[in-house]
Formats: sequence, C-alpha cells, structure tokens
Amino acid sequence: MTLKKINKLDLEDIYKREKRYLVKAVEDGKSPYHLFTLSTINDDSPELRIVVLRKVNINPFKLSFNSDIRSPKAYQLKNNKYCNVLFYDSIRRIQMRFKCLITINHKNNISQEVWNQTALQSRKCYMGPHSPTSILEAWHPNLPIDCIERDPSEEESQSGYKNFMNIELEIIKADILELHYNGHIRFEVLKNDKINFLSA
Repeated sequence: MTLKKINKLDLEDIYKREKRYLVKAVEDGKSPYHLFTLSTINDDSPELRIVVLRKVNINPFKLSFNSDIRSPKAYQLKNNKYCNVLFYDSIRRIQMRFKCLITINHKNNISQEVWNQTALQSRKCYMGPHSPTSILEAWHPNLPIDCIERDPSEEESQSGYKNFMNIELEIIKADILELHYNGHIRFEVLKNDKINFLSA
C-alpha cells in the first residue's frame, strides 16, 4: 500500500480554502461555519456558548461577532485577552480551532458602524430590560413589551446601542484537522504563518 503524500503547500491550500468558507459563512445562515463555539474563562473554569459569525477579515486574519455588554461573557472577555473558538463542518469533516486575541468595541467608531448595519429586528435583542442570565421571578421575553410583535423604529432601537458590543478576534494560532478514513490531516498555523504538521 502506498501512503498519500501531503506537503506544506497542500496544507496552505487547505487553510486558504477554509478561510474562503468562513467568508461565505457570514452571509450564509445554512453554512456550518455561520455559528461557532466560543470558549472563555470564568474565574478558574471554562465556559462555552454558540455565537454568530458576523465578519471575516483575511489580512490580518480576524473574525468578529456581536454581543450584549451586560452578558457574563463580556466580563470574561474583558478579564482575559485570549479566548478559543471552534468551527466544525460535519459534512466535509473539518475541524478548526483558533486561539484568538480579543478586542472589544463598545461605544466607539467600529461598534457604531456595525450597529448602523444591524437590522432593526436584531437591535431589538439589545433593548431588553434584563441583563443576560439574570435570575427572574417568572419568565420574561427580555424584549420591550411594545415591540414583541413588531420591529422597533429606528429611533426606538437606539436605546439598545448602549448594550451593544462588537468583538474582534485576531487569530494568533490555528489548529486544523481534516478527517479521512486513510489518515487524518492535522496541522497548525502560527502567527508568523509558520505551518507545522501535527499528529492527529
């Protein structure tokens, strides 16, 4: 039996291909990369949640998502400048893990620009009276009561901007795993674009 031959140029091609899939996933809600897992540290224990990919920048390689500044993850992101994220495509059997450097945009030019491009329906999520994960006496939709059945007006939606943050994740290390029955392909890409083969 002859082993398949994989060289570092092949790894570069895989990495470039997956970046293209990430770019497409921003607009494609059905893409497996449209949602990804964000891992942060809460004091001394890890926490995970799913977030929505909102933007991809190739050079420098950055991802971004939006969140509520009142949420626990905002506190965790502020208190540790690093996080990890995970993407997985179950059809193509590709896993990507990224170590990231965090930049929080809140009430600045970047957050304002992103907010201006955010749909009114999405802005409504930042207008809720309760901080995310607050303990409640009874169920509450955490939306403005008079906007439950409708989108807020442009003017009404501005009350949510104070709670809106945009998070940029600069990729400082990538771990890519491509699953194959005849031998998985795994490699890492470092900040200086150095590529290393890894055992799977």
